[in-house]
Amino acid sequence: MMMCRCGGIGRRSRLKICRVHARAGSSPASGSKASRDFRVDSFEAFCIYGLERGMCMDRADFSIYSITEPPFKIYGLAVANSEKREFHRLTDDIMEKMPQYQFLGRRAVGGRVRFITDSMEIYICMTLAGAKEDINIPLSGSAGADGYVGIGKEAKYLGYIAPSIHTNQEITIEKIWKKNEEGLSVITINLPRNEHLLGMEVGVCKGSMIKEAPDYAIEKPILFYGSSITEGGCASRVGNAYTSMVCRWLDANYYNFGFSGSARGETEFAEYIADFPEKSLFVYDYDHNSPSVEHLLHTHRLFFQIIRKKNPFLPVLMISRPDSDKAGAKERVAVIQKTYEEAKKAGDKMVWFLDGREFFGELGRTECTVDGTHPNVLGFMRMAEKIYPVIRDILYDAGGNG
Repeated sequence: MMMCRCGGIGRRSRLKICRVHARAGSSPASGSKASRDFRVDSFEAFCIYGLERGMCMDRADFSIYSITEPPFKIYGLAVANSEKREFHRLTDDIMEKMPQYQFLGRRAVGGRVRFITDSMEIYICMTLAGAKEDINIPLSGSAGADGYVGIGKEAKYLGYIAPSIHTNQEITIEKIWKKNEEGLSVITINLPRNEHLLGMEVGVCKGSMIKEAPDYAIEKPILFYGSSITEGGCASRVGNAYTSMVCRWLDANYYNFGFSGSARGETEFAEYIADFPEKSLFVYDYDHNSPSVEHLLHTHRLFFQIIRKKNPFLPVLMISRPDSDKAGAKERVAVIQKTYEEAKKAGDKMVWFLDGREFFGELGRTECTVDGTHPNVLGFMRMAEKIYPVIRDILYDAGGNG
């Protein structure tokens, strides 16, 4: 079991300074409090800002559990093993078949932890394999987890936990989230996107009630397959990705198979999706990762056909890229539309298409991305607002949640 260490600052109020532990070779984020206090070659970062916000208390105040223990439920991962320190969205067999997913498949993106508690404070201790710099994403988005209270459209943001420094070495961090309302609540923790999760502990105040969360309203998972946009780049928090927002509003279980630069409509992955048990909907938008229009033309329809052959009644939603102002975008949209239209002509009543060119709208369109490609929070919100009602109607009106 991983250890989250805190150093004491005396007996007053049982407060402690949380320490972020990293090995030699780490470097603090530019401009951070840690960067003013520590050398690059060796440091132990004291999380003073956490104490100022009342987030640092003694672990002894909490009943602490590994997230793999009851009553916690883990969703969206193929592997969740605290002893082996593995929290992966793909199984070893598919990663062996497709070596390009050996690193990305070990990410915990799309993974969630759910439970019910009446504790007013939630203690989180998280260990990551690193906290590497991503030029377009803050650490809260690339290496952070975040939490929500409640379910469906009533869910409210609770807090986030993320390293305050960049490092290529293993790092353990801890934080306390404070609820605003008393009583029993469903808590959902969204696991980190970029960095490999090695372990997580959750604590509730001693004497508090904690129990298993109810199943999702849509328990059969939605499967998303696509690019880094599908994966959540460049949301400021993992809960701000469109996949997360849509499924949170729906109270739907899901798996995120968005892969930065790697999802290219491979037949092996189409077979993996086709054989995936108990799915309610398949959404794919790997347009961005296809190296050319020709590649998209040769793979997009075939990918759909492989899945449809084994899943004749599975709802399938095809989506085109949102940044449609770039060269070649119209030709790519035409390829995806062709797959959709040919399926409809063949009598397929369980297929839908969404034109990504409509996601960002006209007013403020250029403000919707970080780099002209990857959505920021505004871009993801506009995507979610367009995608949510379509998926809702598919699942509830077309019988996809039957």
